[in-house]
Amino acid sequence: MAIFLNENSKVIVQGMTGSEGMKHTRRMLKAGTEIVGGVNPRKAGTKVDVDGVSLPVFASVQEAISETGANASVVFVPPAFSKAAVIEAIDAEIELVIVITEGIPVHDSVTFWNYAESKGNKTRIVGPNCPGIASPGKSNAGITPADITGSGPIGLVSKSGTLTYQLMYELRDIGFSTSVGIGGDPVIGTTHIDCLKAFEEDPETKAIVMIGEIGGDAEERAAEYIKNHVTKPVVGYIAGFTAPEGKTMGHAGAIISGSAGTADSKKEALEAAGVKVGKTPSETARLMREVVENL
Repeated sequence: MAIFLNENSKVIVQGMTGSEGMKHTRRMLKAGTEIVGGVNPRKAGTKVDVDGVSLPVFASVQEAISETGANASVVFVPPAFSKAAVIEAIDAEIELVIVITEGIPVHDSVTFWNYAESKGNKTRIVGPNCPGIASPGKSNAGITPADITGSGPIGLVSKSGTLTYQLMYELRDIGFSTSVGIGGDPVIGTTHIDCLKAFEEDPETKAIVMIGEIGGDAEERAAEYIKNHVTKPVVGYIAGFTAPEGKTMGHAGAIISGSAGTADSKKEALEAAGVKVGKTPSETARLMREVVENL
């Protein structure tokens, strides 16, 4: 099985006709994703040929759903137009919207996240500023490389795209049920906790890798959730052990406030919840190998 995205997912691409949208639509198709069309009001009614696959372009997400039965969307829309694109997807009540776009103003993210809540959270938002979701052998929605790993028993949730790819590659011989890149912005939709809950409930996920980073308290809250609700083994990694104190590093969400938000404080919280925490990505992979060998 997989979480959030599987072989039955019918995916549309908002912004498919742009350069990034087209590049990654081509890559997702090669990965076996069932892409059923794109959305661009200015090009509605046309068709786009992608390596021999003819994909219709719709005027709206609602029209795409009505015509194709789409239940997931990947957003490759420039930052200035992303809020409107996500709100359109929420209004259409699509089940899943994955927002790849980087550089969306935080106020816009707050707006569409609150809007989703006001509509009863019928649409799961992943991102923004994320690599998307990959369920190897089933579907791949976003920018995660499809050829770096196979299917297997590990679930992965990560703030960092690059570290997602590294862990997937280092553990490629074991494989993954689903990898969810949740994004590193201060305001995101799906959280570590949401993914931990889903992996805990997925019978084919046997162990979980959780990648966090300095700043905020998301990892501390995840540690509390693991302690109280997760029975499967969890291995963690926190990016930023060597970051200078007081510096804002990398992602917009990586802001340290006092002692909270440091790599050490997150490591302590996770270890107190029974999570094995690696000091490097490679050590984290080694710890997961030990866990899988003992399952």
